[in-house]
Amino acid sequence: MPPNHGPASPALTDALDALRPSLPSPLVAAEDERFTRRGLRLLLKRDDLIHPELPGNKWRKLVPNLRAAAEQGSTTLLTFGGAYSHHLRATAAAGRLLGLTTIGVVRGAELADRPLNPSLARCAADGMRLHFTDRGTYRRKHEPEVLAGLRGRFGDFHLVPEGGSNASAARGCAALGRELRGAADVVAVPCGTGGTLAGLAAGLAREQRAIGFAVLRGGFLDGETERLQRAAFGARRGDWRVEERFHFGGYGKVPGELRAFAEDFSARHGLAVERLYVAKMLYGLTALAGEGAFPPGTAVAAVVTGSG
Repeated sequence: MPPNHGPASPALTDALDALRPSLPSPLVAAEDERFTRRGLRLLLKRDDLIHPELPGNKWRKLVPNLRAAAEQGSTTLLTFGGAYSHHLRATAAAGRLLGLTTIGVVRGAELADRPLNPSLARCAADGMRLHFTDRGTYRRKHEPEVLAGLRGRFGDFHLVPEGGSNASAARGCAALGRELRGAADVVAVPCGTGGTLAGLAAGLAREQRAIGFAVLRGGFLDGETERLQRAAFGARRGDWRVEERFHFGGYGKVPGELRAFAEDFSARHGLAVERLYVAKMLYGLTALAGEGAFPPGTAVAAVVTGSG
């Protein structure tokens, strides 16, 4: 059971409504001979344009959690992430925009003695209190004793999971699938924690399928995505799979080949390609097209999340 924070916060609900997201996000055709020569049509779902500071799946996943905090009357958010976490940055930005206290538990106790990288510096500038923890404790972050220790240190808070991925987030991302009904045969999305894929696949029409491109190693996303779907919708939903071949060594790994691909794609389509998530999805999708994974006549939509 969540802690009893207090009465609902209409001020926070009103503030969320005032952020004015651009929804539904644009869906644009992208002429690319790597797809057209295979008889494929490439579309870009520009979720990165939803909100300048809470783009893409961060809006779709974080806002349902913020509404849950408002319903509980909580004004403090605590969440988790690595040193380059887009989720931490989005949570910190939401805190600044909405007047909330934010706490970021960062993986890696050794980082406490180093200068903040640009991502964490942005979190701090937005008012987030950073708490660095060793990797063993971080892996146990959802165990009751670890959470009790955090509450003892920081007081009461509304817990937002790593990546913002929980049942509420998956239900929020189902709107992405509904926006794409009838628009494409295959929909691709980058995957870090599985929440976006879980919701996307549930929202698509029966004849559509989704591919989630893992951006980190581990092979856990199949199970995690299904777990999120069962929590959000009661069962596995939609036609989806996780593609594990294009993580380029793990989260945060951007070798020269991937960097060159992203620069080329940006030049072709006038799109600033985010490296940690979006570039890996686009690279993998282009590789699958080249392998003949999609029959001629297939319309393929790539969700440009702006982050993971």
